[in-house]
Amino acid sequence: MRKNFQNYNKSSKFDFITYGIIIAAFIAVSLLSSQGILGRSHQGLLVPACCYIVMAISLNLTVGVLGELSLGHAGFMSVGAFTGIVVSMSLQNSVPFIPVRLGIAMLAAAVMAGIAGIIIGIPVLRLRGDYLAIVTLAFGEIIKDLINSLIVGVDSRGLHIIFNFRGNKSTADLHLLDGGTEIIKGAQGATGTEKIATFTAGFVLIMVSLIIVLNLVRSRTGRAVLAIRENRIAAEACGINLMKYKMTAFAVSAAIAGAAGALYGLNYSNLVASKFDFNTSILILVFVVLGGLGNMLGSVIAAAVLYILPEALRGFADYRMLIYAIVLILVMLATNNAKLRALFEKIIPRRKKEDA
Repeated sequence: MRKNFQNYNKSSKFDFITYGIIIAAFIAVSLLSSQGILGRSHQGLLVPACCYIVMAISLNLTVGVLGELSLGHAGFMSVGAFTGIVVSMSLQNSVPFIPVRLGIAMLAAAVMAGIAGIIIGIPVLRLRGDYLAIVTLAFGEIIKDLINSLIVGVDSRGLHIIFNFRGNKSTADLHLLDGGTEIIKGAQGATGTEKIATFTAGFVLIMVSLIIVLNLVRSRTGRAVLAIRENRIAAEACGINLMKYKMTAFAVSAAIAGAAGALYGLNYSNLVASKFDFNTSILILVFVVLGGLGNMLGSVIAAAVLYILPEALRGFADYRMLIYAIVLILVMLATNNAKLRALFEKIIPRRKKEDA
């Protein structure tokens, strides 16, 4: 009993350290921006960096905590992005206060992505390993193609949606009234979107995502998920409903990705579905792996550093991506070094030991 209490304190202490680091980073970056130290190009990276940090946190819940490899996570981000754009543009007149409209858009995006996660999870989560990875990759591409066929507009009568599977329809087929707005134009994506995403909203989303994920991991549901990851057969023998708990983690992960997608989509005036392709899923997976499976703080740091690094190396022109690749290789080698790993474990105790 006493040991469990001490372990709980260690876990809570590490969580508060994580929150403190995020808050300190937000204050520092805000001060640098207000003083004009950060250039416009660097300020333009802040919101996308927040989005990728949240994506790394959400994917770490699936890959690091649940122990299942997903290669289609960008699909949930795209669902959230275009849902958020549609909701925001539809409420442009009725909800003029931008922070409220942004919050509603991200909430709606999280719900839609969560529903997509449940629909996809029903057949997918019955698979494991490479089979699961391949099927999630396929679903990610299916989501992208569905969005490419989507034509959406809004007018005084409400929302109008057309699926252009045959490629013979256009925005004219929406028959919008005067004053109506074309939101999504099929393969052209969303155009003319009002950019309402802010760095503050990104910070809030990171904090909310961390609180949800860390509390989920510490809860009874989280312990069941960890038990499934460690030994599927033993967990099932103990009466744990595998599908229920796997679906819970997968749906929460998808919902968080959807919220990140909404923030990302509302940071650009134009956005196409091809932005959320296989390469985006792999990039997020790289953040998770380099940050440490199950280590949320590591994912935050890896996503922030590795997303901003190419821009920081822009002065090296054609060599910047070569330097970026070398840095990735060196980080991977360092994280797989036994001596360095032992040192990191002394500084940051592994969650497995804390939960023992």
